[in-house]
Amino acid sequence: MRIFHHDHLDWPFLEPRHKALALEFERWAGGNLHDSEGHARSVQEVDEACRQLVRRLGQAGWFRYAVAGEAYGGSGDSIDTRAVCLIRETLARHSGLADFVFAMQGLGSGAISLFGTDEQKRRYLPRVAEGSAIAAFAISEPNAGSDVAALQCRAVRNGDTYLIEGVKTWISNGGIADFYVVFARTGEAAGAKGISAFIVDADAHGLTVAERIEVMAPHPLARLEFKECQIPVCQRLGEEGQGFKIAMATLDIFRSSVAAAALGFARRAMHQALRRATCRKMFGQALADFQLTQAKLAKMATEIDAAALLTYRAAWLKDLGRPVTVEAAMAKMTATEIAQQVIDAAIQIFGALGVVSDEPVERLYREIRPLRIYEGATEVQQLIVARGMIKAFQESERLHG
Repeated sequence: MRIFHHDHLDWPFLEPRHKALALEFERWAGGNLHDSEGHARSVQEVDEACRQLVRRLGQAGWFRYAVAGEAYGGSGDSIDTRAVCLIRETLARHSGLADFVFAMQGLGSGAISLFGTDEQKRRYLPRVAEGSAIAAFAISEPNAGSDVAALQCRAVRNGDTYLIEGVKTWISNGGIADFYVVFARTGEAAGAKGISAFIVDADAHGLTVAERIEVMAPHPLARLEFKECQIPVCQRLGEEGQGFKIAMATLDIFRSSVAAAALGFARRAMHQALRRATCRKMFGQALADFQLTQAKLAKMATEIDAAALLTYRAAWLKDLGRPVTVEAAMAKMTATEIAQQVIDAAIQIFGALGVVSDEPVERLYREIRPLRIYEGATEVQQLIVARGMIKAFQESERLHG
């Protein structure tokens, strides 16, 4: 599968070490990841495929880029957002399920990397880095998805413990995770200010996997129930009431990498479309000889580059320590929407073959669709961008108006 193009690795957003990482990882992925891994259908098949991918990526040392702190198995003192993006883009081109596995190890443990105590980091992060523990991020609820401040799951302190009560749903890695970072209301204030974060081991008494949810792009997904789930105070992340801040800081790192995954899917679709267009004969010439096809391919290539520029700008700014909420939202919104359009165009070029089950472009169509929803739907990203622009304008007016 020769679909790797590295022109963007010379862009000024990336350093020589990033190019070296991308080339090394591409060589590894080409020899160790298989497109057929995304063909799993039953819950049991998907679970086992994910566990194997976790072990494989962990043993090869790639999860060290999803963890902060060399003392805890990470590649550096902080998470290198550009490295995460390059890895996810490569994974998405080779295997959507492998990309999911890497993303959830990072997202599920990201809050611990950013806000965990030394003891919490020592207990969880080395196992995440080596692939011996599977992480999950549990924030969504039946009536609280994009509106995090609406969550109802509660954690009531009782001396040296908390009792967690409530439901979480749409939880990726639900059912196979070894621990969950759970967000619950502790009631210091209304809305987002009354939320705290906790690390809950999968075998904690009172935590049950109530339902496994099957979706169009198969991956482990579940509804969790907490009934008098008792955990010690030392399992709280940060201070009470810091949960929303912890969640947003974690998402700011990994939201850019969602855009990178979308890029990977789009690049794979572009490659497939080019192969089909140049090989498919129609009316005595190749499909690629028609101007309508050429116009479609030109638009696909241009939009992919536009999305890539936004993606790696956001990752670069994050690594510089700059505020990145708006830029990450722009990247996530643009890359996922463009990838959907590119993949749809690829299917159109394939014609009837494009909608045959388990054809590469058909799988890409199923894999890209959820990315426009999770970690903040496109409409939420639009609100984030608009509000950020309005706030910046108002501040500028106060200073210079």
